[in-house]
Amino acid sequence: MPLISLRLPEDLDARLEREARTSGRAKSELARDAIALYLDKRRQAAFVRDYVRSALGEDGAATRQLAAEFLPLENEALVREESSGAATPGRVSERAAGYGRKRKRVRR
Repeated sequence: MPLISLRLPEDLDARLEREARTSGRAKSELARDAIALYLDKRRQAAFVRDYVRSALGEDGAATRQLAAEFLPLENEALVREESSGAATPGRVSERAAGYGRKRKRVRR
């Protein structure tokens, strides 16, 4: 596994240290999960952006293609988020309900 080095502000390092102690996981494990989640969300956002652009256009086939590509990515991101223990407050019941079912909207 490749090794990277990075500098963290004191407050972020303290938060990471606190979470590592609380969860019983290594700081590097938490950092890996956070980076993976961030990259998954960026990829998901790019697909959503492309999906919306396509939906606003005239090409229905392109919209269906993007939707087919997006679904597994969204499911993968949800699984990663659940397995990392990074559940977002107020959304656990949405994920537990399963993808594809009608969901209640949660106001933020």
